[in-house]
Amino acid sequence: MSAKSARTRVGIVGAGPSGLMLSHMLHLAGIDSVVIEQRSRAYIENRIRAGVLEHDVAELLRSTGLGARLNALGLPHEGTQLLFAGQPHRIDFAALTGKHVTVYGQHEVVRDLVAARLEAGGELVFGAEDVAVEGVQSGSPAITYTSAGVAHRLDCDVIAGCDGFHGICRPAMPAGHLKIFDRIYPFGWLGILADAAPSAEELIYANHENGFALLSMRSPTVSRMYLQCAPDEDVALWSDDRIWSELEVRLAHEGFALHTGKITQKSVTPMRSFVAEPMQCGRLFLVGDAAHIVPPTGAKGMNSAIGDVVVLSRALERFFAGRGSEGLEEYSKICLRRIWKTQRFSWWMTTMLHRMDHGDFDRRVQLAELDYVTGSVAGSTTLAENYVGLPLT
Repeated sequence: MSAKSARTRVGIVGAGPSGLMLSHMLHLAGIDSVVIEQRSRAYIENRIRAGVLEHDVAELLRSTGLGARLNALGLPHEGTQLLFAGQPHRIDFAALTGKHVTVYGQHEVVRDLVAARLEAGGELVFGAEDVAVEGVQSGSPAITYTSAGVAHRLDCDVIAGCDGFHGICRPAMPAGHLKIFDRIYPFGWLGILADAAPSAEELIYANHENGFALLSMRSPTVSRMYLQCAPDEDVALWSDDRIWSELEVRLAHEGFALHTGKITQKSVTPMRSFVAEPMQCGRLFLVGDAAHIVPPTGAKGMNSAIGDVVVLSRALERFFAGRGSEGLEEYSKICLRRIWKTQRFSWWMTTMLHRMDHGDFDRRVQLAELDYVTGSVAGSTTLAENYVGLPLT
């Protein structure tokens, strides 16, 4: 049986934040696209991931018509706390940079984008099976997939691989085309969601002899918290009482009281840094986690993906307006400049805040670095500038 054929200018594999945002921005520029997603709509809209938006990313969402729920539900944060040796130290983003971040969950961004695309008549295919890309080194690439038992072929001018680290687009590039840069950390994060009011107004990053801890939040009534653990930790060994007890120990400081409640989700996330270069091959362009991932310590995952989207969408606007393909040819080079700075920041925050088990000398250096960062305007500004976000292009 022959496949049902269709055509679009930009075929997008993956309906995460990067794929949906790319489709949204292309629509605003008058460029048609189709988004192909293997998961269901319910799955992507309820998948709990990153929750901190850089200043410029939040402004981009607002400027493209996605600000209503963000403005109503987002929690602006003008600083953060670094806790070490039992003492909290505040990094004042607003005073140091004039900018702030916004706590707003990735699943909320996805919900906003899905609603915007459907309202605008955008074509989103959920639950696609047997997704594959072909002809990426030709001028006529295509995406093939099966939906509701029917085979489909989507001919495209360009394909954007926005399908994450485990997606099909990066492996579709020819053998030997990519150079992989990878670092596996010897620890992970035990993360929880809890029906408990946040115990602080801002995030607390805690360096403790027992290991790192992070106090975060998703709303005024839901807390998101993490504990450093083994990368293969058995979450079944962590009862609710054990988790709350360890959070109390690692976050303890004068005047602090930990709010507890029903834990609704527990999971362990291994920590990894990864970059694939180049981020393009012919008419196939990798975006977001398909090309790079960071440990979550610096809150850069979704923000980095949106940075890629801005670069690619502008290059595609020029290309389809007949102003040349230079932007597409330079896509990888432009993105990687920002990505490697983001990798550096995420690695730095990770190694500065986690128990590394490298001996007493390295532990003393780690504490000295924290003391410098929090006690120096230059050191605090470095952290603040990176945390609120480097320019998107």
